[in-house]
Amino acid sequence: MNRELKIYNSLSGEKEVFKPISEGYVGMYVCGPTVYNDVHMGNCMTFVRFDMIYRYLVHLGYKVRYVRNITDVGHLLDDGEDRILKGAKAEKLEPMEVVQKYSNGFHHMMEVFNTKKPSIEPRATAHIIEQIEMVEQIINNGYAYEANGSVYFDTLKLAEDTGEYGKLSGRKIEELKAESRDNLKNQEDKRHPSDFAIWMKAAPEHIMKWNSPWSEGFPGWHLECSAMSTKYLGERFDIHGGGNDLKFPHHENEIAQNMGSCGCSPVNYWLHTNMLLMNGKKMSKSDGNSIMPPELFSGESEHISKGYSPMVVRFFFLQSHYRSTSDLSDSVLQAAEKGYKRFMEGLKTLSNIQGTAKNNDSAINKELLDLVEDVYKHMNDDFNTPRAIASIFKIVTKINSLKSGKVSLANISQETLNTVQSKLKGIIFDVFGLMDDTAGGAGGEVLDGLMQLVIELRQEARESKNWGISDKIRDSLKELEIQIKDGKDGTTWSI
Repeated sequence: MNRELKIYNSLSGEKEVFKPISEGYVGMYVCGPTVYNDVHMGNCMTFVRFDMIYRYLVHLGYKVRYVRNITDVGHLLDDGEDRILKGAKAEKLEPMEVVQKYSNGFHHMMEVFNTKKPSIEPRATAHIIEQIEMVEQIINNGYAYEANGSVYFDTLKLAEDTGEYGKLSGRKIEELKAESRDNLKNQEDKRHPSDFAIWMKAAPEHIMKWNSPWSEGFPGWHLECSAMSTKYLGERFDIHGGGNDLKFPHHENEIAQNMGSCGCSPVNYWLHTNMLLMNGKKMSKSDGNSIMPPELFSGESEHISKGYSPMVVRFFFLQSHYRSTSDLSDSVLQAAEKGYKRFMEGLKTLSNIQGTAKNNDSAINKELLDLVEDVYKHMNDDFNTPRAIASIFKIVTKINSLKSGKVSLANISQETLNTVQSKLKGIIFDVFGLMDDTAGGAGGEVLDGLMQLVIELRQEARESKNWGISDKIRDSLKELEIQIKDGKDGTTWSI
């Protein structure tokens, strides 16, 4: 069956067959966090979704160099103040203390959500030399100008020479207003409102600043990604990802900077994730419509009735397409929890049944194998996780019909069951990045062993007609929200 991967390219606005520059290898850059505050749920969803994309590319056999940066300088607020400096002032810390504190917090949260570490995680402050060199190249090529110690990119000249500016975001340069995050005090230095700073002269009180040919200052916040992606992935690479909110101006200006420095568009496939809503509205701390990851896990929030495990939340993230909005609510999380547990129980059931058919000719064999192929078909259709999950639910339903005896195990071969089990584990654990925490996480094997002992003791009590002990075991487990089910093939348990 054809397993051709198609990716929606934000640059063309169409799904395109994925063809890496070097066969078997993929270069992927994803815009990372600005480490001035605790990572929020929207960030977590974005990085989980790109983790899934990274994992699937690896699953398909590609050798992937995954670069995700840390922004620790130059990311300005609308009033021109550096976010890192604002955090340092508020907490009375050195800027690099702020960076380290929130970098550690970000990395911890990525571990909690079971995301894989990138191949390279460069920091902006460690690549000042490369950024200064890129500014020099852009100036030498005639696409930037110096004004009062700052350097601005000439967007009009790039648009006139190449017609490239605005292609990613679909914006027309003549309609653009000053939508950059440059210091508003320096707007008069620009030749055109759409021009943006690639080097900014620092005010005397500014702490994070470096010497350059133009002034003592710091790089523009778009520049770091152009410089670092070029350094580690080359002038042209395969995939660049980030949130939809970065499409303009950040990613548009990245393309401009690369065009200005080397004359080539840097990326073949631009991927953008959509935003996380809560209760149908945009998350807003000021409106009280927000929740942080620790609150979600502990249940200490007015917006939810209880806490949810990181794996349930990760499953929730994957239930919507990466290009779609995802709406977080208590009822949706409850449904996600049920779906996640159904996945884990399905895998356990699959490992406990034995097929006896001598060949794969029966309808149930073909049906299961076709459903597995459907999972890959959906994943190859622009990483369509919700449809892949729907196909897996169909597989779980078929597995349960085998367990209950509605479909005879004599009609299915062990070869088919082994194939389905291998493929499902590959998708659920390796690609979706889920872990089975339904049995207590790392202590799951111990708990499972204890539960098997309890089930055996209950069975012995029933065989000796000691109904008091048997009922006590059942009722005590129920109080702990542990369910035991007596079936044709024995007794199972679930949380």
